[in-house]
Amino acid sequence: MSDRIALVTGGTRGIGAGISHALQKDALRVVATYQSNDEAAKAFCDESGVLVYKWDVSDPDACRQGIAKVESEVGPISVLVNNAGITRDTTLQKMSYEQWDAVLRTNLYSCFNMSQPLIEGMRERRFGRIINVSSINGIKGQRGQANYSAAKAGVLGFTRALAQECARYGITVNAIAPGYTDTEMVRAVPSDVLETIIKQIPVSRLGMVEEIGRLTAYLAGDAAGFITGETISINGGQLMC
Repeated sequence: MSDRIALVTGGTRGIGAGISHALQKDALRVVATYQSNDEAAKAFCDESGVLVYKWDVSDPDACRQGIAKVESEVGPISVLVNNAGITRDTTLQKMSYEQWDAVLRTNLYSCFNMSQPLIEGMRERRFGRIINVSSINGIKGQRGQANYSAAKAGVLGFTRALAQECARYGITVNAIAPGYTDTEMVRAVPSDVLETIIKQIPVSRLGMVEEIGRLTAYLAGDAAGFITGETISINGGQLMC
């Protein structure tokens, strides 16, 4: 078991769970955060052995307190995966400010809330990995997702800027942009809509959380030390740029 500790926000379900598992397989000590589903978090902890902590990543005070608790109980965090995200889909004409604000706070502001308290320690140790989970829709946009697409596009700008600030200290900052992935949320999409989506993907299937997990684990490791400020798409060829 490595002495490096990885923290994955939203790390108990869906893509986050796939990332947590992959980092654990790479012998990192993994901590996953969640916000509300106590039952699912406990089941994930019991099944995987990954430690789970509960806080709202959109709340900067909760993030500072949560990080301090993890570092006092587990140890200094070397790898941060900003994965937590929500959707509140509707056209802009119908979108409430609350729907806009909730998505921006959870999907974008959380990157600041989680990264800023950890930078000083990573700089002192001359090592760090920050991996931000964006989305195919943060690159191309998506009807009914002005809030989500704006937040996920913002993640890409945040990644590039922070990468430039941190590179000289041995800290890399990268983003991954998954396409449609086989998660509970995607499987809830009406079957006819899902079939249409899959037809748009050249490899003719959804992505797997394990594939996203393996990419994240690579970026978290020593072998990726010369990669920073990059956005790596993992979407089955649906968007090539």
